[in-house]
Amino acid sequence: MKSVTVKDLVVRFSLEVLAGESQLDRPIQKPEVHRPGLEFVGYFNFFSQEHIQLLGRKEVNYLHTLTEEERNERIGNVVRYHPPCFVVTWNQEGLKYLTKYCEEENIPLLRTSLRTKKFQELANAYLGKIMAPQMTVHGVCVNVAGIGILLRGKSGVGKSETAHTLIRRGHRLVADDVVVLKKIGPETILGTHDGKTKEFLALRSIGLINVSRLYGRSAFQDETRIVLDIELTKWQANALNNELELEEKYTDYMDIQIPHIEIQLQPGRDVAGLVEAAANNWYLKQQGYSAMDDFVKRLENDAD
Repeated sequence: MKSVTVKDLVVRFSLEVLAGESQLDRPIQKPEVHRPGLEFVGYFNFFSQEHIQLLGRKEVNYLHTLTEEERNERIGNVVRYHPPCFVVTWNQEGLKYLTKYCEEENIPLLRTSLRTKKFQELANAYLGKIMAPQMTVHGVCVNVAGIGILLRGKSGVGKSETAHTLIRRGHRLVADDVVVLKKIGPETILGTHDGKTKEFLALRSIGLINVSRLYGRSAFQDETRIVLDIELTKWQANALNNELELEEKYTDYMDIQIPHIEIQLQPGRDVAGLVEAAANNWYLKQQGYSAMDDFVKRLENDAD
């Protein structure tokens, strides 16, 4: 999991620093922001003190209604837990009392012009991706007609060459050689690059190419949801049977099952075309259509 600091948050969302500028290197350890509503009325049993504390209009307007003594007590009770930072939305004013406590306790106080709900959604999405559990695999990640595919196989089997053919057909490269997989939900794996290999594709006998420079910006995208795991293997005689529908197989990535397909390579086989067919067939299954079920129904109808 990549570490994130308050400064990263400030830079990402162009936040105004009202207090605690010397403490922007504080780590953020939780991927969701928290709105301290119950805490301001004295209930701390489930206080998320390691989360960013978000103050919207409801929270700030409530604090404005309190007497100075009450306000000092309520804010003091929250500040003493030393959360990583406070973020005030809507460019709200009248925060001298909050600034005072944050300066005394060296806690960054930040402000944004964004609406509370909007900032909460953006911050949660940003932190969720950055702090998501991740792993790296050797392979190529491509987006085929909006469908994220991980191509795997032994070195030299033809993964990058297959990706190159797909790119020339209008599809997109995400990562070559080193693919970073991030678990951003209980059923969602995101594939991306490691930064160093961004836009680069390594082709044997040719060398490195920059797909964006060679084929245009539409040839590359930063990330994609992985829904298919395709393994390219060398052709083995009699290894594949002629069943119309093979038993479904899966590959486990961080406890998420991704449908797995093996494509054996042989001179003359249109591997890129098979990858496109696999992607389109997966899409049809998501829409509730199964070619196998359709075929069986036709046979049954003919039998009647």
